[in-house]
Amino acid sequence: MSDYTIYHNPRCSKSRAALALLQDAGIEPDVVLYLETGPDADEIRMLLEKLGISASQLVRRGEEAYKAAGLGTDSDDAEIIAAMARHPKLIERPVIVRGDRAVLGRPPENVLELLD
Repeated sequence: MSDYTIYHNPRCSKSRAALALLQDAGIEPDVVLYLETGPDADEIRMLLEKLGISASQLVRRGEEAYKAAGLGTDSDDAEIIAAMARHPKLIERPVIVRGDRAVLGRPPENVLELLD
C-alpha cells in the first residue's frame, strides 16, 4: 500500500499527467478508478477536508449530470456532495492524497506540493 492515492480517470489528460509526475518521482500511488467505484458521501467529505475546499469548488459544473441533478449556484454543500456520490463524473479530477493532505491535480504540477 502506498502513502499516495490518486482518484484517477485514465481518459483525462490532466489525470494521466499527474499520475506520470508521481511515477517519475518514483512513487507508485494507489489508484482509485473513481468512475468505476465512486466514493460515498463520507469519503467525499473527507477529500474536501483534506483539500481545504468547499464542495462547490470540487464539482464539475459543465457536466450534464450537474443540471440533471438540479444543482445550481444556490446549491449547498450537502446537495452537491450527494450529487457527486450519485454521479462520480461530477467530481473534478484528479485528486491526489497523501496522509492528511490532498491537492487537485489541475494543473498536474500541483501534485509536487505533496512531495518531500
